[in-house]
Amino acid sequence: MTASRLIVISDHARFEMERRQIAEESVRQVALAPEQVVPSGTGRTIRQSRITDEASGKRMLLRVVTEERAGHLFVVTAYRTSKLSKYWQPEDRS
Repeated sequence: MTASRLIVISDHARFEMERRQIAEESVRQVALAPEQVVPSGTGRTIRQSRITDEASGKRMLLRVVTEERAGHLFVVTAYRTSKLSKYWQPEDRS
């Protein structure tokens, strides 16, 4: 995936990003270069990376829910969670 790939952020995602105080640059960075990509049951993908929350200093997970649409990466929503152990996928050790 290249940095030139077009990322389209939905109105819903923009609303939620503003409400949750998540910077657009952070969402774009995770969408383009996530630490992990997790499939969801709906055909969407969840691109996620571990971050440090600036306000609290806590380790968090930034999750960006995306869909492929006409060759573009469409951001459905984005959120932070402190539940790393719930959502972070352990690396395959095989």
